[in-house]
Amino acid sequence: MALLLRFVLLCGVADFTRSLSITTPEQMIEKAKGETAYLPCKFTLSPEDQGPLDIEWLLSPADNQKVDQVIILYSGDKIYDDYYQDLKGRVHFTSNDLKSGDASINVTNLRLSDIGTYQCKVKKAPGVGNKKIQLTVLVKPSGIRCYVDGSEEIGNDFKLKCEPKEGSLPLQYEWQKLSNSQKTPPSWSTDMTSPVISIKNASTEYSGTYSCTVTNRVGSDQCQLRLNVVPPSNRAGTIAGAVVGILLALVLIGFIVFCCRKKRREEKYEKEVHHDIREDVPPPKSRTSTARSYIGSNHSSLGSMSPSNMEGYSKTQYNQVPSEDFERTPQSPTLPPAKFKYAYKTDDVTVV
Repeated sequence: MALLLRFVLLCGVADFTRSLSITTPEQMIEKAKGETAYLPCKFTLSPEDQGPLDIEWLLSPADNQKVDQVIILYSGDKIYDDYYQDLKGRVHFTSNDLKSGDASINVTNLRLSDIGTYQCKVKKAPGVGNKKIQLTVLVKPSGIRCYVDGSEEIGNDFKLKCEPKEGSLPLQYEWQKLSNSQKTPPSWSTDMTSPVISIKNASTEYSGTYSCTVTNRVGSDQCQLRLNVVPPSNRAGTIAGAVVGILLALVLIGFIVFCCRKKRREEKYEKEVHHDIREDVPPPKSRTSTARSYIGSNHSSLGSMSPSNMEGYSKTQYNQVPSEDFERTPQSPTLPPAKFKYAYKTDDVTVV
């Protein structure tokens, strides 16, 4: 009985080894953003595999919040590559003859969203096989900026900094002094592999051109800076110059303000004088109206007097009437001149 059972198991193993199998091992692939990732999937068939060939690639996103997505499919001698919108147009089979045993694919123009586990499934009944490949998309270091943080003067403390704009961790830094005439101080040995070099009590021997190279698993980038350690500047002179400049600016501003205010006062004064002339001085009366009003008043006063009151008004002089009262109003050439009656008082009677 035991021999019979062993024989059956051996036959089953023999049948299993002759069925469809994927020869590509499971692996992890790291690629840089924007590059093309080659995901291998090669298989072999057995004589017993007589069914139609179906090939399917699935993606399990890294965030584990989405279900497995079919990204490309081969079935019925046709290729379907528009299942997954995020990879539409960027995933292709590498072989033109999939029946030859190569179901590998290329994913082009890699993005960070392409990170995840890719699974290759091959089916040709009764054989079935699958393999998984872990794809990691990294960002190369780029946009490296080198600069000096501090004043590059003798005796000062400052820092040399190297900062990448982007780049996947972990990042490695390497500083080098490109000027061969001078070497870096021994105290810098630990900082030469860090993003910051701290300089204490700087001296002229630190001057020169430096480069910083930033590297990760998928690429590297570099920047350079020129360090020029100089004697301390004349700060007193600089401060004095700044103070003088500020005072001159204040004087100029004050002069401009004074001129503007003076001009405004003059304009205001002119407006007030003009306003006073118009409001305080009454318009002159016409000479004709003045004479008529004067004569009318005399008529009324003389008409009211009695002969007994005539004594106080005797010998009235003609010069008592204003000179302008004797001027006659200009008349039209076609009309005769106007005649006026004048009343005079004497001692006893009133003469009209």
